[in-house]
Amino acid sequence: MKAKLLAASLAAVLASAAGAADEGAKTSLLDRPAPNPENLPDDAYDRLVRYGHELTTRTFALIGPEVQDKEKRFAGNNLACTSCHQDNATKPYAMPWSGVSATFPQYRSREDSISTVEERVNGCMERSMNGRALPLDSPEMKAFVTYIHYLSRGIPVGAQIEGTGTKPTKVPDRRADLAAGEAIYGKTCAACHGMNGEGQRRGKVGDAEGYIFPPLWGNDTFNNGAGMNRLLTATRFVKHNMPQGTTHLTPVLSDEEAYDVVAYVLSKPRPIKAGLDKDFPARWNKPVDAAFPPYVDGASADQHRYGPYPPLMEMAKQRAQARDATVAPQKPAEGAK
Repeated sequence: MKAKLLAASLAAVLASAAGAADEGAKTSLLDRPAPNPENLPDDAYDRLVRYGHELTTRTFALIGPEVQDKEKRFAGNNLACTSCHQDNATKPYAMPWSGVSATFPQYRSREDSISTVEERVNGCMERSMNGRALPLDSPEMKAFVTYIHYLSRGIPVGAQIEGTGTKPTKVPDRRADLAAGEAIYGKTCAACHGMNGEGQRRGKVGDAEGYIFPPLWGNDTFNNGAGMNRLLTATRFVKHNMPQGTTHLTPVLSDEEAYDVVAYVLSKPRPIKAGLDKDFPARWNKPVDAAFPPYVDGASADQHRYGPYPPLMEMAKQRAQARDATVAPQKPAEGAK
């Protein structure tokens, strides 16, 4: 009896810690208050949360390429995680981390396998941060995962989460207009990010103090394997988060303007990630805006980079349907037992 009570108690604790798995639950991040880690007690968990928060907001100062301890130089650029994951990684439709602990492990098409939160963190380290993977047992990895868990508390496992990822936009059925994008960039973006996409530093090169506004191209930004290097992904982000202060409720740019200005930014040089041909090994589910070979639909590299995308999306849909038809379980013949 005592063993049964202990087992029941343990199960209750695990269910509570996980947020009580409920695949039918719905959670909204739109009005969710942003938690403040500074108000936490001083225990082991809360110290890791605070370190994770600092790593998220001051990545460049702790694990960036200019920190004094060379062994801590995991990031290859001077961005912060919050360069993309805004408001301490809590802003709706700015790829928030709130709820991530409730959605991982999950299938990822980039690897065509089930990925963990740790693998997702390292995906960003190697792509958006243009660096190297954190050891799984490192204080930094534990801090990132703990901070993500802290932001996800109270969100049930398997819940449908409103405000996660990026908010959809209408995809123009045309090739992006780089000239129009350049004009929009000069008018809307250059004041913060610089006419040459160089960003605005807090101090000087070598001081590990990062940027007030991050660079968008050049050597000190995300590489060509990052999700932000995909035109449709970046368009959704820019439409609902840029220029500074924009939210999904107050967009400044139209869908067409966001599409063109992002295409202009992505036409510029940036670090190259080796081995991208190994991404999306299933091929049939490779996103149409993943602008690196191999391509399986016969379209040009230019179309995968700049569109038009709707024809590619239709072909991708047909490939997915054909694939589903081949792997669907066969119905037994009528009368069979």
